Formats: sequence, structure tokens, C-alpha cells
Amino acid sequence: MPEGPSILILKEEVQQFAGKKVIEVSGNSSIELERLKDKKILSFKTWGKHFLICFEDFTVKIHLLMFGTYRINEQKNNIAPRLHLGFSSGEINFYTCSVKILEGPINQYYDWSEDVLNENWNPKKAKLSLEKIPKEMICDAILDQNIFSGAGNIIKNEVLYRCYVHPESLVGKIPPEKLDEIIAECSIYSFEFLYWKKKNELKKHWLAHTKKECKRCQLPLIKKQTGKKKRRSFFCTNCQQLHI
Repeated sequence: MPEGPSILILKEEVQQFAGKKVIEVSGNSSIELERLKDKKILSFKTWGKHFLICFEDFTVKIHLLMFGTYRINEQKNNIAPRLHLGFSSGEINFYTCSVKILEGPINQYYDWSEDVLNENWNPKKAKLSLEKIPKEMICDAILDQNIFSGAGNIIKNEVLYRCYVHPESLVGKIPPEKLDEIIAECSIYSFEFLYWKKKNELKKHWLAHTKKECKRCQLPLIKKQTGKKKRRSFFCTNCQQLHI
């Protein structure tokens, strides 16, 4: 599943179409496609893993789910797009994704302070949200999009490794200063993710995600599905403390 930084890259890549009129629309999405035709795109926005195409009275929300992809100024062979947008010069195609229409002003749907890559990101609000779920595992909390919008499994694994915290630690048992460190790292690492992704070298910088050995301890990393979400975690039982 593409994480927040990857969706922000998508936003940057389609800026050539901001302010342009949609002259052709098609696809196998269930939305009312004709509604988009001859409408001008006011702007593109992102909220975590959501890609937002903003028109005057409504917004098209794209979620790439687990295996969604997109193509700009080209198409995939033998695969019908979920949504195709054609312009006087160029096109955008989305595949294997969720497409929905949000009616009215976009600000009524999203709290931008929850997005770890947004300029309005509010770590204090994240701390308050975490304090309300003391019995949740930190591995689940980081993946909660209403707390850390944009954070995915890679970010979760790398942040917890950096902070020396076991993924099955309970939020309420983690010391406050360590919790502050995790919150800060969720945003810091997301921006580093974005930088490395643009340079096509993200995997080179992974310390824990998909790795077999702890770089600090030279011991095998544990690979395990953790928390209620049952997502893959990679962690070291020697240097990542379990708070329970």
C-alpha cells in the first residue's frame, strides 16, 4: 500500500494539470463519470494516503489501496483504468483503486493537522489521541490514520526501530518522553522517506523493514504479524524494549 510520501509525489507529478479542464473522462469506476467532463480542476491535495482532485463543488477521492497504480501521460497495456482523465494536452490514469466523490468543501472532511507531512501537522494533538488509547499496541496506533495520517507499515517499522521500542508495547506503558520521540520520528522519517523515494533509493536506507539482522546487535530480527491489524513487523527483541 503506498504510504503518504508516495501520494505526495503523485501530487507533485500532476501539477501540470492544475487549472486545466477535463475534456475526456472514462473508466470502470462506479461514480458518475460525466459529472467530471468539462470541469476545471482547481487543485490537487493529499491527506495521508488519500489523493484529492478538487473541483468547484466536489472532490474526487482516490485511494490506491494495496495494489493501486497510476500513469501520467501514458496507459497500461490491456488493463482498463478505474478512472481516466484526459486534457487538451496529457492524461492521468488510475488503476485498481477506490474512487469516490466527496460533496461540498473539502475542509469539512479532513483534519489537516493529522497528516504527518502537512504543514499543519500537530504533534500535540497526536499525543492527546494516543493518551486516549493506553491499551492499544503502538504498532496499531502508528497505523491509525486519524492519528498519523500517511504513516504505513514501512514508517511504523523504521520509526519503532529508531526509537528502540518493541511494536507490541502498550501505548499507556511507554514513557511520555519516549512517546514524544515516536511522534516526532513519524513526521521526521516521513520526510526522509519522501526525499529517498524521489531519489529512487528508499530501500537502501531501511534499517528494519524486511531485514533479517539487527544492525545494532548483529542478532536475527523477528518477523511477526503484530497487533489487531496483523501487519508485518520487523524488530529486535534485544534492543527494542517491550513496554507492557
